[in-house]
Amino acid sequence: MSSQPQVEYRRVGKSGLLVSVPILGAMSFGSDKWAPWVLNEDKALPILKAAWDCGINTWDTANVREAFYAVIYSNGESERIIGKAIKKYNIPRSKLVILTKCAGLAHEDPGFSISKMAVAMNTRDYVNHAGLSRQAIFQQVEASLKRLDTEYIDLLQIHRVDMNTPFEETMCALNDLVRSGKVRYIGASSMWTWQFAEYQHVAEKNGWAKFVSMQNSYSLIYREEEREMNKYCDFAGIGLIPYRPLAGGELARPLSETSLRAQFFKKSEYQTEKTNADKEIITRVEKVARDKGWRMSQVAQAWINSRVSSPIIGFNSAARLEAAIIPDRKLTEEEIKYLEEPYVPKAIQGHF
Repeated sequence: MSSQPQVEYRRVGKSGLLVSVPILGAMSFGSDKWAPWVLNEDKALPILKAAWDCGINTWDTANVREAFYAVIYSNGESERIIGKAIKKYNIPRSKLVILTKCAGLAHEDPGFSISKMAVAMNTRDYVNHAGLSRQAIFQQVEASLKRLDTEYIDLLQIHRVDMNTPFEETMCALNDLVRSGKVRYIGASSMWTWQFAEYQHVAEKNGWAKFVSMQNSYSLIYREEEREMNKYCDFAGIGLIPYRPLAGGELARPLSETSLRAQFFKKSEYQTEKTNADKEIITRVEKVARDKGWRMSQVAQAWINSRVSSPIIGFNSAARLEAAIIPDRKLTEEEIKYLEEPYVPKAIQGHF
């Protein structure tokens, strides 16, 4: 480990919270019965240990997110595995930064059928367990704390907007959680900029805790958030901690290669057919990587590292995790221009 670069830590926007670069994304930790690319506990735990050992102390997870025909984060299993890692490896809780999310329904039965999840949301037992009402948020946070086996969450993010609940109700509930000590900071994930700004306005008007972070989809082949959300966050001092900085692995491998995860997501909102512009950008990432003697993933990450607080990256091995610690790897202005040039606007992803 002596030759391994030192992990960099950055503030989330203008807040006082410091996070590692990168942030470890735990969406792929859980149970492979949910999806073939998901890592079971026996494979996920060593990766979390490796992350801790090399200095990546910030881990992002969620209770759940319903996505087309799957339930991402394995119905709460991702949180449970993180909680187990903390205990198994005797990691001091105060030295970790744990990010999780609320909004979706995590069923109490780990083996609950994916196909029945939408129906369960309207049943007696779960009618108030999803969304961003006060009742739902409190219930979801208590369940997450139990699965994580911790007394507090460092950064709680609302996973998506809930247009069926008044924004005042949502922000008041989040503020009360911060005041209670169960949550230290709050943030949000993919939504329209006007929605995010209105949440912030409601909080500011009432003297409540405001969002310190925005987690949206952002990469060399998806730059639509540069139009409004990223500009708003930069202006307001809100930290950007994007997911999919490698475009689900598309920017980490040549066009001729694929993966189980890419095949699984092929028909999702995120993995549409590659455009000619996408293909050209990926080809250019490969060329820059070859010229510099880097991995393709390092080129894509170096590009985004200079634009955000910290990107969220998922890993399926300790080797790939170590390759993402690149504080000394910078792109030249010419290389940045070369990589960005082919981009063509596309449909918005991830918003309700």
